[in-house]
Parts: sequence; structure tokens; C-alpha cells
Amino acid sequence: MKKASMAASLLIPLCLCLLLLRGSSAVSDQRETGRRDSCDRIDRRIRALEPTRRVDSEAGHTELYDDRDGQLPCAGVAAARITIQRNGLLLPSYSNSPRLAYIVQGRGSVGVVIPGCPETYQETSSQEQEDDERRRHGRRGGEERRRSSEREEESEEEGEETSRRSFEQSIRDEHQRITTVRQGDVVAIPAGAPFWVHNDGDSPLVAISVHDVRNSANQLDQTSRRFRLAGGKARSEGRQRYGEGESSESETERGGEESYNILSGFDTELLAESMRVSPDIARKLQGRSDKRGNIVRVRRGGLRMLRPATERVTDEEMMRGVNAAAAAGNGIDEAVCLMKLRENVADPMKADLYTPNGGRITVLNSQKLPVLKLIKMSVNRGVMRRNAILAPHWNINAHAAVYATSGSARLQVVSSEGRRVFDGELRRGQMVVVPQSFAVAGRAGDEGFAWVSFQTSDGAMNAPVVGKSSALRGMPADVLANAFGVSREEARMVKFGRGQELAIFSPKSGAAARRRSPGHRDDGVLAAAA
Repeated sequence: MKKASMAASLLIPLCLCLLLLRGSSAVSDQRETGRRDSCDRIDRRIRALEPTRRVDSEAGHTELYDDRDGQLPCAGVAAARITIQRNGLLLPSYSNSPRLAYIVQGRGSVGVVIPGCPETYQETSSQEQEDDERRRHGRRGGEERRRSSEREEESEEEGEETSRRSFEQSIRDEHQRITTVRQGDVVAIPAGAPFWVHNDGDSPLVAISVHDVRNSANQLDQTSRRFRLAGGKARSEGRQRYGEGESSESETERGGEESYNILSGFDTELLAESMRVSPDIARKLQGRSDKRGNIVRVRRGGLRMLRPATERVTDEEMMRGVNAAAAAGNGIDEAVCLMKLRENVADPMKADLYTPNGGRITVLNSQKLPVLKLIKMSVNRGVMRRNAILAPHWNINAHAAVYATSGSARLQVVSSEGRRVFDGELRRGQMVVVPQSFAVAGRAGDEGFAWVSFQTSDGAMNAPVVGKSSALRGMPADVLANAFGVSREEARMVKFGRGQELAIFSPKSGAAARRRSPGHRDDGVLAAAA
């Protein structure tokens, strides 16, 4: 009897484990099936995407790229374009997936709070006031100790508490590092890290933001979710659910529901007690009567923030952050707390590939910006002169979401079956997904073409078909002659026809001359797109 009971007790946990594993496997299989369905659809057709939904706020708006034909789901990304008016503030929020944001125009300040890291920017009252306060409390503690030796230990504890409160009262404000951004900057925002943006420039600040919803940091379903820390009632931005085939359409249709910040879900009394504030203040934090939306206008006087004279992390700041992290004992590596989150890719001097009559490409990967190793994404920024050619190539290890920042280009994307799944114009503000290993080529329009490509690997690589360091250049001429059924001389023309050009090819001189208007300067195209 005992043996049977023991066997049953061992069997029950085993069955539970098997059920859990089966359920987990079913969810994983469902996600994989949905992803395959999305990628199967793009084998047939890809189109240029434009924002299909807009969420208005007091001082700006958010435009969402809702994909209903599988492009973004196949790549595992979600995309949005955010416009913040002058003196507007994008309220603090965090997401379950990491993102990269590219500043299309304008300038402003971005604050990304890394949980567990110390507040290295601190403003205190004058040192003289602090010394007076400490002397005053020191005399008070000395008098109490002289009055009663029996209360000596208690007086010491009170003195320490008083000193701590005095120090806290002397701190006017403290916060983590703030980053200044401008046109051409790429900003990395880790999953779960709250962030806010303030437009302190003279024109609207526009940013294109791409989430990697399939990143390992996202332990929820294949959904981009925005958790607001502040703000009142707003029209929900919806949730872009991927990996569920046609059901993603019905999910985004629920984007019309009203939503509130996460503090509004807590009991008011509990929230007030946890923060040591009055219930009235707690109700204001919950924002149920606030109808300004996700982007609000800053009150007169602007935002008051601490910022150094330079954006560089000084030795003093680094030591202060390291010491604070060590004192807090929070287990957060100080290298993460001080990690750089921004890099500019519009500066022509930072170009990695350059063709004088063609254009340039700047690559931003985890070797240049180490935080991208955590984000698991990278960015390419390209600028092409009018009629220049984007060399045929494919992405080796990543999908690419290509966003046009200015001008236009005719792009062609070819699948593994040799089918042209996209053949059209990509204009400013539009986005197209180029799946991994699909071949792509293009030609810039008469106004030139500039783009930014968000890629789903921190070390994304591509392979050119022709030109310098290309697939065909690396093969013997006789192999090409036999493979294509051409003469050896024709094979050499295929290999070396583009000479030393790489990635972006210059147009034919004849074509350029026919399309060049009198007095036109290509240098202006590159400068404007930068």
C-alpha cells in the first residue's frame, strides 16, 4: 500500500510537468505557426507601408504602422512615428520589448531610467546651509546625551536619523543621466526601462521607433505593449499582436478602447501609503480626470533639469556612479548604468562606405554602440545621390525594416523562388520590410534618396551580389562562365564591371546628364538628407 502511495505521489508531479511542458510547447508552436504564416504571405507580395492609425494628444500625436499582410510580423517588429510639438513632453512609459528610435527632425532631451542604477545627477542646497543644519542637530544630540547617559544609544540612533533626514532635505533634486538628441541620432531603449522625451527645440521633433517584439527580453506573447507611468485617460494605441495570422487584425481593432496609466489600477489608499503622500496627491497621480493624452504641453518656464556642460561622462561622474552603485549594493554592473545610449549616424564623416558619385552608408552595430548587444538590433543609415543605384544584395542574418527619411527610390525585392515580391516606389514616410536572405536592389529618384534601416541583429551583415567584395567577385571567372553560360570574357565583365565601387553605384554618366537640371548640385542632396 505504501509503495502504491509513493508511486502515486511521484507520478502526480511528473504528470503536471508533462502538462506544463506540453502547454508551453503548444504556445511556442502556435507562435511559430503564426510567424510562418506571416512569412509565407510575404513570399507572394510586399508593399510599402504607411501609418494607418493616429492617436492625438495635447502636444503631439503618434502614428502606428499596422501591418495586415505579414511584413512586420515576419520580421518580428512593430513600428510607430512620434511627433512632439514645441515644448511638448512625451510622458514616461516602458515597454515589454526593446526599441531603437531614429530622430528624423528636431532636437530635444531624452531620459532613459535604467532600473537599479543610481541617480548620478544631484542638486543640493548650499554647503553653508548644510553645515549649519548639521551643527544645529549636533548640538541638540549633545545636549540630550549630557542629560541622560542611560539614553546614550538611543540618542545616537536619533542623531543618525536626524542626519539622514537633514541630508535628504538638502537634496533639491536628483535623477539619472539625460541625453540630448538631434536629427540623425539613434537612441537605444532597453525593455522595461522607463523613458521620456521633451522637445526643447524650435520645431516639431519627429522620431521613427521600431520595437523588436521577438527579442528574448519579451517574455509575454508576440505583442508590443506600452505601459504608461503617467497621464490620464487616452485613446488606446492598441496592441500589435504578431504570430496569430489574421487574428492580428481583430486585435488592433480594439485600439479604440480607453486606457489609463498603471498607477490608476491600484487602490488609492494603498498607493498613497506606499508613497507616503496624501490620498489627494495619489488621485492626481492616477490621472483619471486628466484628458491631455500621452504627449502634454510643459507649463510655462519649461523643464528644469540638471545637465553638465558636456555630454561626455566625466571621470568624476563615473566615480560618483560607481561609488553609489557599490554603496547601494544593487547588483547592477556600473558599466550598464553608464552605458552610452545614443549615437549619430547622419554625420558624413562617420560614413563606413562612400562612393563619390553614388552616396554613403553608415553602419551602427554593437561594436560601435555596445548597448545594442542588449537590444539585439542595429541600424544602417544611407544617402544616395539622384539616380544612384543601390547594389543588389541580401541580408545574411537579419530582417530589415527600411524607412524613407527623404526623397524616393524605386526598390525591387526578390524571394527565394526568383519572384519579384516588391517592385515600387518608396517615398518619404513610408516603410518596407526586406526579409532575411531576400535580394534587394534599387535606384534613387530625381531628388535623391535617404533612408534608415532597422535590423533585427546587433551584428547584421549583408552580402552584395556584384561590385567590390561581392559574391560574384569572389568566384573564379570560369565558374561564372559555366554557371551563366557566357564566355570567359563576358564573365570577367560581370566580375569587374563596377571596378572598386561598393554598395552604392554611381549612375551612368549619360543618364545622369539627361536627368540633371541646369545648375543642380548633387552636394545639396547629400547635405539636405544628412
